[in-house]
Amino acid sequence: MFGSSTKDVPEVRCVPRHIAIIMDGNGRWAKKRFLPRVAGHKKGLDTVREVVTACKELGVEYLTLFAFSTENWRRPQDEVSFLMELFLRALESEVSKLHANNIRLRVLGTRERFSPALAERIQAAEDKTAGNDGLVLSIAADYGGRWDVLNAVNGLIADGVSEITEENLAARLSTHWAPEPDLFIRTGGEQRISNFLLWQLAYSELYFTDLLWPDFDRTALEGALNSYRERERRFGRTSEQLPVQQRRN
Repeated sequence: MFGSSTKDVPEVRCVPRHIAIIMDGNGRWAKKRFLPRVAGHKKGLDTVREVVTACKELGVEYLTLFAFSTENWRRPQDEVSFLMELFLRALESEVSKLHANNIRLRVLGTRERFSPALAERIQAAEDKTAGNDGLVLSIAADYGGRWDVLNAVNGLIADGVSEITEENLAARLSTHWAPEPDLFIRTGGEQRISNFLLWQLAYSELYFTDLLWPDFDRTALEGALNSYRERERRFGRTSEQLPVQQRRN
Protein backbone atom coordinates (compact mmCIF):
# COMPACT_ATOMS: atom_id res chain seq x y z
CA MET A 1 0.00 0.00 0.00
CA PHE A 2 1.19 3.52 -0.81
CA GLY A 3 1.69 6.12 1.90
CA SER A 4 -0.45 9.14 2.73
CA SER A 5 0.67 12.66 1.77
CA THR A 6 -0.55 13.93 5.15
CA LYS A 7 1.65 11.42 6.97
CA ASP A 8 4.77 11.24 4.81
CA VAL A 9 6.25 13.44 2.10
CA PRO A 10 5.95 11.54 -1.20
CA GLU A 11 8.64 11.50 -3.84
CA VAL A 12 8.34 14.42 -6.25
CA ARG A 13 9.04 13.60 -9.89
CA CYS A 14 9.19 15.69 -13.07
CA VAL A 15 6.51 13.48 -14.60
CA PRO A 16 3.49 12.85 -12.36
CA ARG A 17 3.29 9.27 -11.25
CA HIS A 18 -0.51 9.45 -11.14
CA ILE A 19 -2.78 11.76 -13.16
CA ALA A 20 -6.53 12.04 -12.51
CA ILE A 21 -8.79 13.72 -15.06
CA ILE A 22 -12.40 14.91 -15.17
CA MET A 23 -13.27 14.72 -18.87
CA ASP A 24 -15.72 17.59 -19.13
CA GLY A 25 -17.21 19.27 -22.18
CA ASN A 26 -18.30 16.55 -24.60
CA GLY A 27 -21.86 17.81 -24.81
CA ARG A 28 -20.84 21.46 -25.25
CA TRP A 29 -18.32 20.46 -27.91
CA ALA A 30 -21.13 18.85 -29.89
CA LYS A 31 -23.57 21.72 -29.29
CA LYS A 32 -21.07 24.25 -30.68
CA ARG A 33 -21.05 22.20 -33.88
CA PHE A 34 -24.84 21.81 -34.00
CA LEU A 35 -24.46 18.09 -33.35
CA PRO A 36 -26.31 15.88 -30.86
CA ARG A 37 -24.60 15.50 -27.48
CA VAL A 38 -23.86 11.86 -28.21
CA ALA A 39 -21.52 12.95 -31.02
CA GLY A 40 -19.41 14.71 -28.41
CA HIS A 41 -19.18 11.55 -26.34
CA LYS A 42 -18.02 9.59 -29.39
CA LYS A 43 -15.38 12.20 -30.13
CA GLY A 44 -14.37 12.19 -26.48
CA LEU A 45 -13.50 8.50 -26.77
CA ASP A 46 -10.93 9.41 -29.44
CA THR A 47 -9.36 11.81 -26.95
CA VAL A 48 -9.22 9.06 -24.34
CA ARG A 49 -7.20 6.93 -26.75
CA GLU A 50 -4.79 9.80 -27.46
CA VAL A 51 -4.29 10.71 -23.80
CA VAL A 52 -3.77 7.08 -22.75
CA THR A 53 -1.13 6.65 -25.45
CA ALA A 54 0.59 9.90 -24.48
CA CYS A 55 0.65 9.01 -20.77
CA LYS A 56 2.16 5.61 -21.53
CA GLU A 57 4.87 7.18 -23.69
CA LEU A 58 5.62 9.97 -21.20
CA GLY A 59 6.14 7.58 -18.28
CA VAL A 60 2.95 8.15 -16.29
CA GLU A 61 2.25 5.03 -14.21
CA TYR A 62 -1.40 5.58 -13.25
CA LEU A 63 -4.16 7.39 -15.15
CA THR A 64 -7.63 7.73 -13.62
CA LEU A 65 -10.46 9.07 -15.78
CA PHE A 66 -13.85 10.18 -14.43
CA ALA A 67 -16.30 8.81 -16.98
CA PHE A 68 -19.64 8.67 -15.14
CA SER A 69 -20.47 9.89 -11.65
CA THR A 70 -23.11 8.71 -9.22
CA GLU A 71 -24.88 12.01 -9.99
CA ASN A 72 -24.81 11.50 -13.77
CA TRP A 73 -27.77 9.14 -13.50
CA ARG A 74 -29.80 12.37 -13.25
CA ARG A 75 -29.13 13.13 -16.93
CA PRO A 76 -31.78 12.50 -19.61
CA GLN A 77 -32.48 8.80 -19.92
CA ASP A 78 -31.60 8.62 -23.60
CA GLU A 79 -28.15 10.11 -22.93
CA VAL A 80 -27.53 7.74 -20.00
CA SER A 81 -28.53 4.78 -22.16
CA PHE A 82 -26.18 5.92 -24.91
CA LEU A 83 -23.29 6.32 -22.46
CA MET A 84 -23.83 2.82 -21.09
CA GLU A 85 -23.89 1.43 -24.63
CA LEU A 86 -20.77 3.41 -25.55
CA PHE A 87 -19.00 2.04 -22.48
CA LEU A 88 -19.94 -1.50 -23.47
CA ARG A 89 -18.76 -1.02 -27.06
CA ALA A 90 -15.52 0.59 -25.92
CA LEU A 91 -14.78 -2.39 -23.70
CA GLU A 92 -15.45 -4.73 -26.61
CA SER A 93 -13.22 -2.81 -29.03
CA GLU A 94 -10.43 -1.41 -26.87
CA VAL A 95 -9.51 -4.05 -24.29
CA SER A 96 -7.48 -6.18 -26.68
CA LYS A 97 -5.48 -3.07 -27.66
CA LEU A 98 -4.89 -2.21 -24.02
CA HIS A 99 -3.75 -5.75 -23.34
CA ALA A 100 -1.40 -5.74 -26.33
CA ASN A 101 0.19 -2.55 -24.96
CA ASN A 102 0.68 -4.00 -21.46
CA ILE A 103 -1.91 -1.63 -19.96
CA ARG A 104 -3.97 -2.78 -17.00
CA LEU A 105 -7.61 -1.72 -16.83
CA ARG A 106 -9.47 -1.16 -13.58
CA VAL A 107 -13.01 0.16 -13.16
CA LEU A 108 -13.84 2.14 -10.00
CA GLY A 109 -17.29 2.49 -8.50
CA THR A 110 -20.33 0.42 -7.71
CA ARG A 111 -21.69 -1.79 -10.48
CA GLU A 112 -25.12 -2.48 -9.04
CA ARG A 113 -26.95 -0.26 -11.54
CA PHE A 114 -25.13 -1.54 -14.62
CA SER A 115 -26.75 -4.11 -16.85
CA PRO A 116 -25.56 -7.71 -16.35
CA ALA A 117 -23.92 -7.60 -19.80
CA LEU A 118 -21.93 -4.49 -18.94
CA ALA A 119 -20.93 -5.77 -15.50
CA GLU A 120 -19.74 -9.05 -17.03
CA ARG A 121 -17.76 -7.23 -19.73
CA ILE A 122 -16.08 -5.04 -17.10
CA GLN A 123 -15.05 -8.08 -15.09
CA ALA A 124 -13.76 -9.85 -18.19
CA ALA A 125 -11.71 -6.78 -19.18
CA GLU A 126 -10.18 -6.50 -15.72
CA ASP A 127 -9.37 -10.22 -15.68
CA LYS A 128 -7.81 -10.12 -19.15
CA THR A 129 -5.44 -7.28 -18.27
CA ALA A 130 -4.78 -8.20 -14.63
CA GLY A 131 -1.28 -9.50 -15.31
CA ASN A 132 -0.09 -6.40 -17.17
CA ASP A 133 2.52 -4.28 -15.40
CA GLY A 134 2.56 -1.15 -17.54
CA LEU A 135 0.29 1.89 -17.23
CA VAL A 136 -2.72 1.32 -14.97
CA LEU A 137 -5.79 2.89 -16.57
CA SER A 138 -8.68 3.36 -14.15
CA ILE A 139 -12.14 4.33 -15.34
CA ALA A 140 -14.38 5.78 -12.63
CA ALA A 141 -17.94 4.84 -13.61
CA ASP A 142 -20.93 5.14 -11.26
CA TYR A 143 -18.32 6.50 -8.88
CA GLY A 144 -18.52 9.21 -6.24
CA GLY A 145 -15.91 10.39 -3.75
CA ARG A 146 -18.34 10.36 -0.85
CA TRP A 147 -19.50 6.87 -1.81
CA ASP A 148 -15.85 5.78 -1.82
CA VAL A 149 -15.19 7.05 1.71
CA LEU A 150 -18.49 5.76 3.10
CA ASN A 151 -17.93 2.37 1.49
CA ALA A 152 -14.52 2.17 3.15
CA VAL A 153 -15.87 3.20 6.56
CA ASN A 154 -18.78 0.77 6.38
CA GLY A 155 -16.39 -2.03 5.45
CA LEU A 156 -14.27 -1.31 8.51
CA ILE A 157 -17.35 -1.22 10.75
CA ALA A 158 -18.57 -4.52 9.30
CA ASP A 159 -15.20 -6.08 10.13
CA GLY A 160 -15.45 -4.87 13.72
CA VAL A 161 -12.54 -2.44 13.52
CA SER A 162 -12.54 -0.49 16.80
CA GLU A 163 -10.59 2.55 15.60
CA ILE A 164 -10.65 4.06 12.14
CA THR A 165 -7.31 5.54 11.10
CA GLU A 166 -5.96 7.13 7.91
CA GLU A 167 -4.08 3.93 7.20
CA ASN A 168 -6.91 1.43 7.53
CA LEU A 169 -9.41 3.71 5.80
CA ALA A 170 -7.07 4.37 2.86
CA ALA A 171 -6.55 0.63 2.54
CA ARG A 172 -10.30 0.25 1.86
CA LEU A 173 -10.62 2.97 -0.78
CA SER A 174 -11.21 1.97 -4.38
CA THR A 175 -7.72 3.20 -5.32
CA HIS A 176 -5.85 1.62 -2.39
CA TRP A 177 -3.40 0.00 -4.85
CA ALA A 178 -2.29 3.35 -6.35
CA PRO A 179 -0.39 6.38 -5.06
CA GLU A 180 -2.42 9.54 -4.52
CA PRO A 181 -2.76 11.60 -7.72
CA ASP A 182 0.08 14.07 -8.25
CA LEU A 183 -1.88 16.04 -10.82
CA PHE A 184 -5.63 16.59 -11.22
CA ILE A 185 -6.85 17.96 -14.55
CA ARG A 186 -10.33 19.20 -15.39
CA THR A 187 -11.28 20.26 -18.89
CA GLY A 188 -14.30 22.30 -19.94
CA GLY A 189 -13.74 25.49 -17.94
CA GLU A 190 -15.36 24.44 -14.66
CA GLN A 191 -13.21 24.80 -11.53
CA ARG A 192 -14.43 22.21 -9.07
CA ILE A 193 -13.68 18.56 -8.31
CA SER A 194 -17.32 17.37 -8.45
CA ASN A 195 -17.20 14.54 -5.91
CA PHE A 196 -14.16 12.91 -7.54
CA LEU A 197 -11.48 11.22 -5.39
CA LEU A 198 -12.26 13.47 -2.43
CA TRP A 199 -9.87 11.72 -0.05
CA GLN A 200 -7.15 11.03 -2.59
CA LEU A 201 -6.83 14.61 -3.94
CA ALA A 202 -5.74 16.07 -0.58
CA TYR A 203 -2.36 17.27 -1.90
CA SER A 204 -2.79 16.97 -5.66
CA GLU A 205 -1.84 19.86 -7.91
CA LEU A 206 -4.99 21.18 -9.62
CA TYR A 207 -5.02 22.21 -13.27
CA PHE A 208 -8.10 23.67 -14.97
CA THR A 209 -8.42 24.42 -18.67
CA ASP A 210 -11.16 25.95 -20.81
CA LEU A 211 -10.51 23.35 -23.52
CA LEU A 212 -13.41 20.99 -23.99
CA TRP A 213 -12.47 17.34 -23.58
CA PRO A 214 -12.63 16.40 -27.30
CA ASP A 215 -10.07 19.17 -27.96
CA PHE A 216 -7.69 18.07 -25.19
CA ASP A 217 -4.91 16.51 -27.26
CA ARG A 218 -1.33 15.52 -26.49
CA THR A 219 -0.16 19.12 -26.80
CA ALA A 220 -2.71 20.19 -24.19
CA LEU A 221 -1.62 17.36 -21.90
CA GLU A 222 2.00 18.43 -22.21
CA GLY A 223 0.91 21.97 -21.33
CA ALA A 224 -0.63 20.64 -18.12
CA LEU A 225 2.59 18.77 -17.35
CA ASN A 226 4.63 21.92 -17.91
CA SER A 227 2.40 23.75 -15.44
CA TYR A 228 2.87 20.90 -12.96
CA ARG A 229 6.66 21.13 -13.22
CA GLU A 230 6.49 24.81 -12.27
CA ARG A 231 4.73 24.08 -8.97
CA GLU A 232 6.40 23.87 -5.58
CA ARG A 233 5.13 20.72 -3.91
CA ARG A 234 5.75 21.60 -0.27
CA PHE A 235 3.34 19.29 1.61
CA GLY A 236 3.21 21.69 4.56
CA ARG A 237 6.87 22.68 4.46
CA THR A 238 8.45 26.01 3.52
CA SER A 239 10.26 26.68 0.27
CA GLU A 240 13.55 26.80 2.14
CA GLN A 241 13.06 23.22 3.30
CA LEU A 242 12.81 21.87 -0.22
CA PRO A 243 15.77 20.43 -2.13
CA VAL A 244 17.25 23.17 -4.33
CA GLN A 245 16.10 21.49 -7.55
CA GLN A 246 12.47 21.55 -6.35
CA ARG A 247 12.36 25.28 -5.54
CA ARG A 248 10.61 27.53 -8.03
CA ASN A 249 11.69 30.97 -6.80
